[in-house]
Parts: sequence; structure tokens; C-alpha cells
Amino acid sequence: MIDPRLLRDDPDRVRASQRTRGDDESLVDAALAADAARREAIGRAETLRAEQKSLGKGVASAQGAERDALLAKLSDLATQVKLAEAEETANQNIFDGTMRRIANVVEEGVPAGGEDDFVVLREVGTPRTFDFEVQDHLAIGERLGAIDTERGAKVSGARFYYLTGVGALLELALVNLAMERATAAGFIPVIAPALVRPEAMEGTGFLGEHSAEVYKLENDDLYLVGTSEVALAAMHMNEVLDVGDTPRRYAGFSSCFRREAGSYGKDTRGIIRVHWFDKVEMFSFCPAEQSYDEHRRLLAWEEEMLQALELPYRVVDIAGGDLGTSAARKFDCEAWLPSQQRWLELTSTSNCTDFQARRLAVRTRVDGKPTLLHTLNGTLVAVARTIVALLENHQQADGSVTVPAALRPYLGGRETL
Repeated sequence: MIDPRLLRDDPDRVRASQRTRGDDESLVDAALAADAARREAIGRAETLRAEQKSLGKGVASAQGAERDALLAKLSDLATQVKLAEAEETANQNIFDGTMRRIANVVEEGVPAGGEDDFVVLREVGTPRTFDFEVQDHLAIGERLGAIDTERGAKVSGARFYYLTGVGALLELALVNLAMERATAAGFIPVIAPALVRPEAMEGTGFLGEHSAEVYKLENDDLYLVGTSEVALAAMHMNEVLDVGDTPRRYAGFSSCFRREAGSYGKDTRGIIRVHWFDKVEMFSFCPAEQSYDEHRRLLAWEEEMLQALELPYRVVDIAGGDLGTSAARKFDCEAWLPSQQRWLELTSTSNCTDFQARRLAVRTRVDGKPTLLHTLNGTLVAVARTIVALLENHQQADGSVTVPAALRPYLGGRETL
């Protein structure tokens, strides 16, 4: 959640952030009112306790009616203290609950508006012109024996699939390429758990507006992650990390699960919008003063990966109303999808500042004092959608698919599929 000091010192900035997101500004006033009432109750309780202490000193020497009056007064004060403490607790609960409903304060320059109000920052590469009839990724994948959605649906239901033959090899090649590039950039490779406890999911901000998209195992009180960001962020919860000039960076591989609530009828053909996919996710813990630059570095690594795969893409600055609860800013990279003549999101990177770290209590030491770190995440490769983009953009008239040069060493040197 956001810093309570920011709320008290600069509520107008928080209100402005809420407006940019299209969220409820009244939450700011509700939190401030609860905080003021809590502080007033604390002050009243302290004054009453001081009076109790002062009067209590005279009880031993008092006699008769005077003593009875003192005891009666002390009893009344004790009742008033309990009432003040109860009021403090009630307002603390209101304050905490309201603060958890306020999303992260957006970075300066984030576009206002909703899903369609993003700003295109740049386009890289030119969408290819085909001199034959373009096939979509499913037709290509079925012809190559790489994708089987029919049997995926038979075994697991809609929006599940098998990657078979060269499709399975393509996933492994993409993951190995991503991991090798991440390791070369200083990331620690991690195979992350796909099941996490509620405190991990809550701490990363995925049990608010995104809760409808999350799978839960009720009998075990565990959640299936929609991204390894959750497991990586919670990896160091309640810890003080030794982070110096270089951020602590992880590249996590895991399977990801999303219910895709509310998306029925969208991209139902093929493997664009599915309930399960694998992904390599970059995650960074860094000091506050480095997070702005770190965010741009994560974006640069994402772009380098797309360039290595020879995919035309664009970078978009996501509008406030389309940001997740934890993100102060998010950039998406979208590849061109020839079969639909549109852009398709392949990767995204978000700066969550200290929002997640505050919930998860992930800190470092600055001048000997524990200080919250900033957390950032970025997709290096989301396998299913990347396969979609590769098959469509590199398809050939004879039905084959050209393998980008950077991927060939991970496919046994194959130049075509």
C-alpha cells in the first residue's frame, strides 16, 4: 500500500493519482478522517492515563469519603480509557482497510484514461507485406504438428492446449534463450513455485481488483499464480536484503494460471488468451532512487529480446485506468499480428515502487536504518503469445516457418520449421 506519510503530507497528489486512474477520490478523505480520529483517540487515551496515574498516587493516603471519591473517579477514567482504546482500534481498522483500497500513486507523466488511452512511444521494425494468403498461428501450428487445442479442450476444457513436437521444442528454445540473455545481464535464474500462500498473493496486490482472475485451491488455502512475479516478490518478504549499487535481480520461470474472467468471446481461437501458459519473468529489488532508471532498463531488455526474435513491435505507455493496483507505471511491448492486422501484447514491465515492499516488509539498510526497497517486474518471454507472433510473422508461402537466427542454436541449428 502507499506510504501513510504521503497521504498526510500531500493528499492532493494522491487525489490526482486516483483521478488519473479513474478511481474513487473519496477514499483519500475517508482515510484521512479515520487517521485523524485514530490520532485523537490516542491523544485522549494518553491524557486519561496520565490523569489516572496522578490520581492513583493519592489513593494510598486518602481516607473515608475522599478515598471513595478517588476510587470512583479512577473507575470512570478506566472506562473512558477503554472507550478511547476501542475507538483507536476501530479507526485503525478503518484506516488500514481504506488504505488497502487506494492503488499505488502513479508516476508523473502517466496518461489519464482507460484501456484505450495508452500512448504509443515508438514502433520498431516494419510489419511484413505478404504475397500469399496469410494463415493464423493455429492453422500453421496444426499443420506443423506443434499446437493441439482440440485435445487440450478434451482433457482440460476450453482455453487449454498441448504443445507437441516442434511446438514443445520451440517453448524450450524460447525459455533457454531468455534465461541465457537474462543471466548474461546479471539476473539470478529461478524456477519459482506456481502455488503460493494468501499473504504472497495479497502482498503483491493480486487479491483486489484481479481476484476474479485468480485460481484458488480452497482445501489447501493456496493460490495458483498468474505470474511468477508473485513468488519472486514474496521470496524475500519479512527480510532485510543487502542491496548495494546493483539491484537484486531474478529471472523466474514458472507456469502461470489465469481464469480470464470477463474475457469470454475474446481471442478464443488458438493460444492467444489461455488459462495456462509458461513465462520467464524479470524481477528487481532496488533502492528507491534507482527504480525509475531500472524500469527503463527492464524495458530495454524486453525490446532486445523482441529484436532478437525479429518481430515488429511497438512500445506503449499504459494509461492510469488500465494500470494494476500495484503499478505506478507500466510499459507494454506489442508485436504485430498479421492474421488480425493488429498489435498483440507480448510483454509488459511495471514499476511498483515501494507498494509491494511495504505490504511484504522487504527492506534494505540505508545508513544503518531499515528502508523499504522498490520492486519492479518485466516479462522477458511469455511463451504462448510469443509462439503466436513467431509463427505468424515468419510464415512462408510453402507452409514452413523461418526460425530467427538468434533462436536457431536452441533448436539444433534448424533454419526452418
